Amino acid sequence: MIDKLRECFDEMVVYKDLKKSNFFSALSLPSFLRDWLLKKFEDENGIFDIEEVSDFIQEYLPKKNDWISIKNRIIVENEHIKFLTKIAVDINVQNQEISFSLPDFGLMNKDTIIEPDVWYACKDELVRGKETWGVVELGYRNPSEDLRLPGRIKLISFTNFCPYTIDLDYYKDARAEFTTKEWFDVILGAIDYNADGYTDMHQKSAMLTRLLPFVEKRLNLIELAPKGTAKSYLFGRVSRFGWLSTGGVMSRAKMFYDMSKRSPGLVCGNDFIALDEVQTISFTDVDEMRAAMKGYMESGVFTVGNYEGAADSGIILLGNISEDNMDEYKSMFIELPSVFHESALIDRFHGFIKGWDIPRMHDDLKISGWALNSEYFCTILHLLRDDASYRAIVDQIVVVPDHADTRDTEAVKRITTAYLKLIFPHVRSVEDVDLREFQQYCLRPATKMRQIIKKQLGILDIEFKGKDVPAFSIRKNYNED
Repeated sequence: MIDKLRECFDEMVVYKDLKKSNFFSALSLPSFLRDWLLKKFEDENGIFDIEEVSDFIQEYLPKKNDWISIKNRIIVENEHIKFLTKIAVDINVQNQEISFSLPDFGLMNKDTIIEPDVWYACKDELVRGKETWGVVELGYRNPSEDLRLPGRIKLISFTNFCPYTIDLDYYKDARAEFTTKEWFDVILGAIDYNADGYTDMHQKSAMLTRLLPFVEKRLNLIELAPKGTAKSYLFGRVSRFGWLSTGGVMSRAKMFYDMSKRSPGLVCGNDFIALDEVQTISFTDVDEMRAAMKGYMESGVFTVGNYEGAADSGIILLGNISEDNMDEYKSMFIELPSVFHESALIDRFHGFIKGWDIPRMHDDLKISGWALNSEYFCTILHLLRDDASYRAIVDQIVVVPDHADTRDTEAVKRITTAYLKLIFPHVRSVEDVDLREFQQYCLRPATKMRQIIKKQLGILDIEFKGKDVPAFSIRKNYNED
């Protein structure tokens, strides 16, 4: 299969050696950044010069505590400095001034400027999202003699982190060259896992379920798992499009909109917000947060004061669970924070991931071989979020029984659509769908994920007791009304 993978995806395949190599693990780089470096420096045999990569990292990937030194070089020494980082831009409504911030270094908009000629040269790259990864070149605009114009750090140039154009149609066509079982292995390699380390397809499928929020908008999931199953790694280190929040305090301002700063929160500009170690998270105002989450998770819209916003980020709860409570028929949500002890909020989570079906991390699960570039793969998943054709196919295939609960229907269809995008991205119409595989790998697991939520709702609230997910079926004749 490796030959097929390299033939089909060519430059988007890199050699990853996480089992033996300590070079990148010692640097604590996220997967997407590591694979970007591998793509840049590896030869056709997967070999790279460690010294060459080290020099690049030292020059272009500064640490946060290097920021004073960088400011000295820019402001005092009057140098132009280039490095790789996240950048966010803002346009002042009153004076049309364009500024930027560097979130990782604490550089704020009030201290920066993008002059018109630079803006017109790179605006197409910078307006695509809330934050953009790329190589920034910074200089300094001196203050005017009368100090009416303050000194500002200015953007000289910007080069996008992803310099190549991704062809979604090519990706879809290439998928058709692989069997379903082969494709499972391709996906696992893309997210840094060795497929041979899993005992069966059930374990592999459970692992891939974590990727569903990467590929489907506003997919809300709960995962409870034993310690050591690498929840934090997948949601926090693999994709640059998501956000992992670990413990601490979460407020409505941070999550949705900060009125004092007039700044949108985490749900804006991220594909998903994963609340890790959810048992340790506290909320500044439980009732306020619960109301905001219920509204947002239902419609994708939130209101804070006079501000109304919309976003596509999914909400993911990640928590640990003891072995004696790994039972969908018991009250598994009892240890969740009190904000989640309300059935109306839990009902808005589409599905549940049984984290105990995913093996604990061990060396044999670490990839050591050729695999899809994580940065490329996660960008593909990000782009597939906008493709509505898969939901149209699901709507044509899935038969909804009479009097089905609307939230159940939406949850099952949304999860099914995510599975379809992830496992069968090559299908372009209902005629392309293998109904047996669709049932096995999309509809059935989606229904099971929703069914666990329903069982927990029945334990939490007597109103839901005994209510199961409707028996969704597959339409054999697509011309039926």
